[in-house]
Amino acid sequence: MKTVPFLDLSAQYVAIREEIRSSLEEVFDSVSFVGGPFVERFEEEFAIFCGCGYAAGTSNGTSALWMTLLCLGIGQGDEVITVPNTFIATAEAITFTGARPVFVDVEERSHTMNPALLEKAITPKTKAIIPVHLFGQPADMDPIMEIARKHGILVVEDACQAHGAQYKGKTAGTIGDAGCFSFYPGKNLGAYGEAGAVVTNDPQLADKIKILRDHGQSRKYYHKVIGWNGRMDGLQGAVLSVKLRYLPAWNEARRKNAEHYSSLLSDLEEIILPSEMDYARHVYHLYVIRTRRRDELKIYLAEKGIECGIHYPVPVHLQEAYRQFGFLKGTFPVAEKCAEEILSLPMYPELTREQIGYVAAELRNKLRLS
Repeated sequence: MKTVPFLDLSAQYVAIREEIRSSLEEVFDSVSFVGGPFVERFEEEFAIFCGCGYAAGTSNGTSALWMTLLCLGIGQGDEVITVPNTFIATAEAITFTGARPVFVDVEERSHTMNPALLEKAITPKTKAIIPVHLFGQPADMDPIMEIARKHGILVVEDACQAHGAQYKGKTAGTIGDAGCFSFYPGKNLGAYGEAGAVVTNDPQLADKIKILRDHGQSRKYYHKVIGWNGRMDGLQGAVLSVKLRYLPAWNEARRKNAEHYSSLLSDLEEIILPSEMDYARHVYHLYVIRTRRRDELKIYLAEKGIECGIHYPVPVHLQEAYRQFGFLKGTFPVAEKCAEEILSLPMYPELTREQIGYVAAELRNKLRLS
């Protein structure tokens, strides 16, 4: 039986193994294991890649979001608007500042924040908006920014799934006051462990984050504020510098894989394919279809050696962890409908045409037989 993994990190590693090993040896030889020159080099490179002034490496994407909100003054009694169909880290970052997450439903085609619903969610307590660039596609940022500026509200982009994605020619993460990235291993730009980053054009915000992530110190043992340990380690900085050079080619490979999937599946009426919005350059962190027969298709494909995922089966507002806020099923109908129907097919740059053809053929076979 053929097998198609959902993600194949080993295939990517084999292709760049010698460069990775060489970069890690540099770190070992210099013993710069926490922060230091390898992180600083990656920060400079990533800021240039994104087309913004500054980047600050962090321990992971969650800490990037959390520390950004803290440095922007978000705290107890404030409200931060985001979407319910995201990984829970988006809401956790809000909650751990002491603020309350407020949710806005999403557009059905893009799976991202519906700007038409945004202004109704704003109250005098609203201090920030976190649009999520989900699955590799940016949210519709122009109307979001227009509403935010009208009300004097900060915008922090959750770009944890959108490395190199673009909105009207601008790199995701560089449109709002700050953008936050995760470099979890499975991301388009993935570390070999945990890592994250914040990008911004505000030098004061970048400095605040760099101080906060290092126990509040601007120099060793001199602590300006009560901080946290949210630093990136040197090994991850070195790995990310190597992999960043390949990211444009890897993203293009993902786009071609998505195009091939769509060409093979476009005539299936029981499946809704992902849409690339006219304002976006999608980088397909995930290739997510929708179907009412999601669960049976997932089981069938697993039996055929095809590994799929579900991102995400329970929207944040219906998670047990957020039960205290009293959200009821039906509150955000589009996000809830998507959660019941989404199925993530295998997607990574090294995925072959043969593998994509096999996945598509088995999908067609299951739908034809039943």
